[in-house]
Amino acid sequence: MADSLRGMPSSDSVPVPAASAASAPAVSPLDLAADVVTLTAAICDIESVSRNEVALADAIESALRPLAHLEVLRDGDTVIARTNLGRDERVVLAGHIDTVPLAAVPNLPTHRVDGELRGRGTVDMKGGVAVMLRVAHEVNEPTRDLTFLFYECEEIDDKYNGLARLAATRPDLLEASFAVLLEPTNALIEGGCKGTLHASVVTTGVAAHSARPWNGHNAIHDAAEVLQRLQRYQARTVEVDGLEYHEALQAVGISGGVAGNVIPDRCAVNVNYRFAPDQNADEAFAHVQSVFDGFEVTFGDAADGARPGLNLPAAQAFVEALGVAVGPKEGWTDVARFSALGIPAVNYGPGDPNRSHTDDEGCPLPQYSDAEAALLRWLAPTAT
Repeated sequence: MADSLRGMPSSDSVPVPAASAASAPAVSPLDLAADVVTLTAAICDIESVSRNEVALADAIESALRPLAHLEVLRDGDTVIARTNLGRDERVVLAGHIDTVPLAAVPNLPTHRVDGELRGRGTVDMKGGVAVMLRVAHEVNEPTRDLTFLFYECEEIDDKYNGLARLAATRPDLLEASFAVLLEPTNALIEGGCKGTLHASVVTTGVAAHSARPWNGHNAIHDAAEVLQRLQRYQARTVEVDGLEYHEALQAVGISGGVAGNVIPDRCAVNVNYRFAPDQNADEAFAHVQSVFDGFEVTFGDAADGARPGLNLPAAQAFVEALGVAVGPKEGWTDVARFSALGIPAVNYGPGDPNRSHTDDEGCPLPQYSDAEAALLRWLAPTAT
């Protein structure tokens, strides 16, 4: 996926990529013994807009290296920490460390108001990152081997995505029975994710002067049949691993015509198909072609979804330990990258995703501690 894939040598660090080569500004060390809200605020206050994550990656790496139970690796501005205890299962806890740009009126540093922590990253997704760090600090003999993945550049083009890079260059570092992506879910479990596909449905006509339309054939008018098929379309609801995914096929754009006095000879309706994870992108495209049989349909781009794997022991133990509601992820997230490696995955983290990227981004304080407590129930040994 990346235009310049960088493998990670056997040593525990690699050269910092060009975008991060400049010295990072001095920041206060992260205190992993602090409560999770305080830690979240400290992480958020280290500004890390995509492609500028070096200071936060440095802080995370520095905080983790003293923990004797962890092997700590660095790939660019992606930090990996692993236990190697020989457990029967290994699970990945993953979260991206970048954010979208700050608001016009900068929403950093963070502040507390009305029972919330507010500021850029408080929802998407430094609360999840803080929970991961707290688990790494508090649990030195987890019931399962753990891989903590703090990765760069999720909010921008795929070619920069740290998780995508590792999946391409060092998939062995991601090997696991199960993965949890700590994206915001309002502290509910969202299993897997739907796939997404774009295609163009093309109509063709004959160009002519608009004063004499009978000399041509209007391709835009023919698009009416494309839109009617979309209006009549009945989207599937599909059960996958016990969760119901609601598919959707929608027109999201239309283009045609070259001038105000020319009958258009071409029109393209851009459609977006959100498909359940029971099929792959090739199967999804074949379905779109069948819906628009008789029209030219061209493939745009696509990303496969992810099965939640809730029938597997590791996933069942996760759901049982957390004791919260479970539903499908109706959008697309990086859990699909784990699915492509054969690793079932779910989304679970503090924060309402509807408030991601907003100027008043904020999360209720109890969600951070609730998420931490839930993961500790799952991963910490039971007291005897």
